[in-house]
Amino acid sequence: MQSKRYSPDLTPSWKKQRPAPEVPADPDLVVEEVITGFCGAVIRCEKTAEGPTVTLEDRFGKHRVFPMTPRGFLLEGKVVTLVRPQGRPAPSTPARTASGSLAVPGARARVARAGRIYVEGRHDAELVERVWGDDLRIEGVVVEYLEGIDDLPAIVRAFSPGPDARLGVLVDHLVPGSKESRIAAGVTGADALVVGHPYIDVWEAVKPSSVGIPAWPTVPRGQDWKTGVCRALGWLENTGAAWQRILSCVRSYKDLEPALLGRVEELIDFVTGGGGA
Repeated sequence: MQSKRYSPDLTPSWKKQRPAPEVPADPDLVVEEVITGFCGAVIRCEKTAEGPTVTLEDRFGKHRVFPMTPRGFLLEGKVVTLVRPQGRPAPSTPARTASGSLAVPGARARVARAGRIYVEGRHDAELVERVWGDDLRIEGVVVEYLEGIDDLPAIVRAFSPGPDARLGVLVDHLVPGSKESRIAAGVTGADALVVGHPYIDVWEAVKPSSVGIPAWPTVPRGQDWKTGVCRALGWLENTGAAWQRILSCVRSYKDLEPALLGRVEELIDFVTGGGGA
């Protein structure tokens, strides 16, 4: 009588995980690492003694290297196994928007939400549109232009923010103890969020390397900052033309400083219900 052979794997079939789909780690593919939650775009794949690795870059420009383990990543919320691409051609269209979000080909703009984002300064508004415009249209978020922080209390009272109509505000040079910080504290609430970047002007939020300069000049106190920058850099003292020169150098979130990136993302999450109280 023949003895019955058993498989060395005694795990019940209902406990075994099904193999995850294999996805080539093509450049610009956006995935999330399952253990750390780090989300980013594929920069490169490498072969190491320990096994293949993939380098991801998040929207703030931070790089992290992960082993390409089975079921190690999420793609659009589904578990996948990344594999090294086999001579695949690069995608003909960008996989991400200028903000670093996954592009949605053919997506239509959503009907505008009741919530709004106010941005202090015309240049600030143009920069937000350049980098986050596609995302804002898909989310249905309208950006309004705020001429000055002094107008903010009246705007908030007139807007009457609520759970279904949140208000987000981005202001310049929001530092502790300043007039801006006092006004912001007076209007911030459960449905109104005021955030700001530390720069004197939003020009500074553009990385100097993207503009082709070593650093933003230090302008003496009491002097108009934009005019002082133009003088120091040898640009014509036309701040409008200088701004268009700077704006033309911004192609994506990679050209902006993290201190601005994080604040705009925070406002979008707040207004759309993805963050905040």
